[in-house]
Parts: sequence; structure tokens; C-alpha cells
Amino acid sequence: MEQDSHHHHRWEGKVSARVRNVTKAQAWPLVKDFFNIHKLFPTLVTCYGLHGSNGDPGCIRYCAGFSIPSNGPESVSWSKERLIAVDDVDFWLKYEIVESNIGYNSYESTMKVLSDNDDESNGCMLEWSFVVDPVQGLELEELVTKYRVAVQVMGQKIEEEIQKFEIEVILEEEMKSQEVRAQKDLKSHKKGRQHEARRPEARLECAVSTSITRAVALAAWVAGPQSLGVQTRGLCLT
Repeated sequence: MEQDSHHHHRWEGKVSARVRNVTKAQAWPLVKDFFNIHKLFPTLVTCYGLHGSNGDPGCIRYCAGFSIPSNGPESVSWSKERLIAVDDVDFWLKYEIVESNIGYNSYESTMKVLSDNDDESNGCMLEWSFVVDPVQGLELEELVTKYRVAVQVMGQKIEEEIQKFEIEVILEEEMKSQEVRAQKDLKSHKKGRQHEARRPEARLECAVSTSITRAVALAAWVAGPQSLGVQTRGLCLT
């Protein structure tokens, strides 16, 4: 009976946050990135894999740097967490703490990416729930507040990551567009140079014709008026 009573007094909490301008499909890979969850939590010092492949059920990660203080002599709070289940269709995962120094016993947590009122054009929702035995030195409401702040930060980081990715895509497309325009300009420039290369030949022909015309005129003038009937029509004079 004592065990049953203890079981019924387990702490439960659920918090959520809206993620603006991000679809469920965009947010999910960031949430599922089990070994790199610290990228979404600035206060989490580190997170890395200890066992298995990232995102596969059964894999274990090590996290350190929680806002929750350790319950021992160590100054850094840490935990080892195992991924229990993953659903890539409905976008949720469940994990548990297998060892820690923060006093979490029988801890299980679920993270979900949900639709925001069935209108994904405006964004999606993150939902984070947990079940744990009462934690010494903490009140349930205090713990829920910590999770509420954490999920809000997580939502903001997801917005920033997706926005940064979209900007990178736009810049990449613009660079490709500029490259195409540069190639067109280069082809046009080459054609122009080929045209310019032919123009000196024409100028040379004109110069030769002009010299001949002037020579003929000079010879006619020296020879006298009787030779001025020489035809110069058709010769280039400029």
C-alpha cells in the first residue's frame, strides 16, 4: 500500500509554447536531434551521445549544466537520458533519466510538436510533459515554472534556426542567380570583343582607301588640270 500511495503522489506537469512561422515538419528535426538538444537551450552547457545512434530508440545522451542544482558535492548538474520511443508521423518522442545528480527518480518526459489550431501557416506548438517522483528541495509549481521558461526558450530558438536556414536558402538562390547573370554578361562581353576585333580591319581598309584617294588627287594636281578627271567615287574619304 505504501508503494501504491507513493505512486499516486508522483508529480506531473505539462507546458507548451507557440512557435511562429514554423511548420511541424520544420520543427520536428530540431526536436528529434536527441544528442544536440543543447542547441535549443543556451543554459545547457553540453549534450552528447553516450550510446547508440542519434534519434534511435535506446540511444543515451549525457546532458550537463541544468538550472536545477545538483543534490551532491558536484557543482555541475548532469543527467544520462535514454530515448524510449520516437514517432516520426505524429511528431513526438519520449525519454527517461537513467542516472543523474539532480534528484530525479522515475522520471519520464514526452516532447510533442503539435498543430496550432489546425492552421500551420501561422506556426505550430511545442508541448513538454513530465512525470517524476517528488524532488527534494523543490516544489512542483517551481519545477513546472522552470519547464515553462525552458519550452518558451526552445520555441524561440527553433524560430531563429528556421529563419536563419531560410535566409541561407535565399542567399544561396541569389548567389546562383547572380552567377547566371554573370555568365550571360560574360558571353555578351565576348561577343562584343569579337565584334570590336573585326572593326579595326574595316578602319584599316578605310585608311588605305583614303590614302589612295589623296595620292591620286595629289598626282592629278601635280600633273595639271588635264588629269583632274580621275574618278575617286566609291573610295572612303573619312
